[in-house]
Amino acid sequence: MSLRPVFAGIDVGSSRTKVAVLDEGGGLVGRCVRPSGIDFAEAAESCLESALNMASATRADIARTISTGYGRKNASVSNDVRTEIACHGAGCYRFFPFAISIIDIGGQDNKIIKLDDRGRRLSFKMNRKCAAGTGAFLEEMSLRLRIPLEDMNDLASRSTDMLKLGSYCTVFTATEVLQSIRHGSKVEDIIKGLFYSVIKRVLEMDSLTENVVMTGGVVAHNPYLIAMAEEMIGRKVSVSEHPQLTGAIGAALFAIRDYRENGGPAVSSAE
Repeated sequence: MSLRPVFAGIDVGSSRTKVAVLDEGGGLVGRCVRPSGIDFAEAAESCLESALNMASATRADIARTISTGYGRKNASVSNDVRTEIACHGAGCYRFFPFAISIIDIGGQDNKIIKLDDRGRRLSFKMNRKCAAGTGAFLEEMSLRLRIPLEDMNDLASRSTDMLKLGSYCTVFTATEVLQSIRHGSKVEDIIKGLFYSVIKRVLEMDSLTENVVMTGGVVAHNPYLIAMAEEMIGRKVSVSEHPQLTGAIGAALFAIRDYRENGGPAVSSAE
């Protein structure tokens, strides 16, 4: 057994790889986010090293590692895997230990996960069939508009006359956006319209319970989406301190649970 055990959660997403390193008490002591690129295994390795450096820990200090996300099986350093649904649920419940509806906006998909007051999953819905309403959608619009992705949040928040877009399909929306520019629409009004379409698309997936939590890298970098969601559902939306790390934190929490329950490596499981 390590003299100073830490537990690692690796969330290998289609766009970004996230790693969270927790101590025995579940405290976040190390973290890292970087592009997944085309080599998921290398991204997981390098991201883990950076997170361990932040935690002043080494590989020898890791008691257990769990991976999740789109490329979870590519993370050869992990002892086991868990689904994104399970890890996002565990990560959110860690900070909001009551009945919640989780909205996760990712690079390639969106999720709505409902948990009861004990953290047990009641249901989930996932959109994987279309890029509309995801981070990939905003990235594509950023390229079409030739506006850096990191500038879109500020522009959307400055809009005074949001342009409502009729199309949901990424391809058709791009055409509609270009037409709007030719007709003199302001860029900030167009971007707010894009943000609105993202939230509207997600909210149409399922109903929400009273307490709502938003997670994901798209939310982390575009906090104005949270304000728009609050306005559309008419109540407060909660967000953890590191919304992009929610899945990785959940994976690390599973690592702690497995270690405590089994006293070492647990039997491989998908959930």
